[in-house]
Amino acid sequence: MGAAKIKKGDEVVVLSGKDKGRKGTVQQVMPKDGKVIVEGVNVATRHRKPSQANPQGGIERFPAPMDISKVAVADPKDGKPTRVRFEEKDGKKVRVAVKSGETIDG
Repeated sequence: MGAAKIKKGDEVVVLSGKDKGRKGTVQQVMPKDGKVIVEGVNVATRHRKPSQANPQGGIERFPAPMDISKVAVADPKDGKPTRVRFEEKDGKKVRVAVKSGETIDG
């Protein structure tokens, strides 16, 4: 597999599904599974019974993993989804937004 185009901390836009168009920050990337967890997107709920660890119980909400193909990096210039390419600047490999040519990291 090639270099990671989406990394932890990136601002991403959801391309399809119930949260289409929503933006969020990547909390975790799971490259082996091809999944990402995005803050505030694809929120799942679990009804928990009271236990010793959680005596209150109640409804627990948490962001569930989603397929990495459903998200695209947000362009640093206008926030719209863009593809990512790699360029070498000052002898260092950096990620660049295809739409605007802006450097994403470094």
